[in-house]
Amino acid sequence: MDRFPRHSWSPDRPDIQTLLAMAPVVDAGLIVGASNYVFLAALEDADAGRGYAIYKPRRGAAALWDFPPDLHRREYASYVVSEALGWRIVPPTIVREEGLEHGVGSLQLYIPHDQHHTFFDLRERFPAAMQRFAVFDWLTNNADRKAGHVILDAGEHLWGIDHGLTFHVEEKLRTVIWDYAGIVIAPELLSDVKRLAAQLFDGVIARQLRDYLAPAEVERLAERAAAILRAGRLPEPPRDRRPYPWPLT
Repeated sequence: MDRFPRHSWSPDRPDIQTLLAMAPVVDAGLIVGASNYVFLAALEDADAGRGYAIYKPRRGAAALWDFPPDLHRREYASYVVSEALGWRIVPPTIVREEGLEHGVGSLQLYIPHDQHHTFFDLRERFPAAMQRFAVFDWLTNNADRKAGHVILDAGEHLWGIDHGLTFHVEEKLRTVIWDYAGIVIAPELLSDVKRLAAQLFDGVIARQLRDYLAPAEVERLAERAAAILRAGRLPEPPRDRRPYPWPLT
């Protein structure tokens, strides 16, 4: 299996969630260098052909002193929020229990990309998209937005990957995207956050998230959405804790 394939299923396929959930996994290779056990899985469907996904098994994640277990659930919850906002930041993601060699985990569609591109060389070309990332990371309380976690596909759409360290009840925002600190958030982004906020108390999105996050984490998500709407500006880096992930890339 190619370690980094050049082609995969399109994220725009209307059946992409079904393919991720049902297509047999025919091969899987460990991605060397990841902090947890992460696999590039090849899936085969009779009609759709071969596609690839990033598989993060529950039992492959190292225990963390400052985060509860089940990081794979946070990967999926981040996708749910991304889709509810309409921002398409997180590639199609599911939690799958069947047909995986190492047990239940998240499967996220692999997006072919040039790994030499990171936030640091993309930010000048895509300032509006990067500001959207900054709002998304504040909203989801992302504690691990490294530069390499922003990728560019062949159609020049930016995607965000690696969202296991999200939704903590304590403030944990650690990101390389502080370029826009203090700027006014675009009205269309605030409108999207407002629409999401209305669904976080008693709606389909709230019910979806409660299946994967603790009640207090969903509550804090709603509170952060309200804080974003009140502030109307992106936050400054905190001075009482480390604002950057490590390593940066």
